[in-house]
Amino acid sequence: MSDARGLYARLTARENVRYYGRLHGLGGTALEARIDALLGQLGLAALADRRTQGFSQGEKMKVAIARALVHDPATIMLDEPTSGLDVMSIRGLREQLRALRAAGKCILISTHVMQEVALLCDRIVILGHGRVQAAGTGAELLARTGEASLEDAFVSLLGSAEGLAA
Repeated sequence: MSDARGLYARLTARENVRYYGRLHGLGGTALEARIDALLGQLGLAALADRRTQGFSQGEKMKVAIARALVHDPATIMLDEPTSGLDVMSIRGLREQLRALRAAGKCILISTHVMQEVALLCDRIVILGHGRVQAAGTGAELLARTGEASLEDAFVSLLGSAEGLAA
């Protein structure tokens, strides 16, 4: 799921999810049941049959997540998944991601929000200047840098507080 969300504004939430399900070869009652389950899990049942035009950022994110999950992928890639979300939507998304992880899904998150990294990620890869600068668990990166927070470790590994090193 890209940061742009990619929803079709003239389609309803249900139609957006159905469209992507069909692109993945799903159909019939199994697809409809999957759509209903996802919309329910994400708190979108009341909005399911409204066009997504005019949805809040949180509502759009939830529809995009349902769309990304409709075919039950083994690997889920999310780009800045909490961008533009309110506190309650962020918490709900974290719960959903934890449930997916517990179900054995591989989740890759691209983000600059170190709080999200600390709360959600088992392994961390820090990229800078087009290369892997560091990788490991949060505890390993903290130990490597001697810093108390992942944000400070990130800055230590990539540059100074004033900006990235050249």
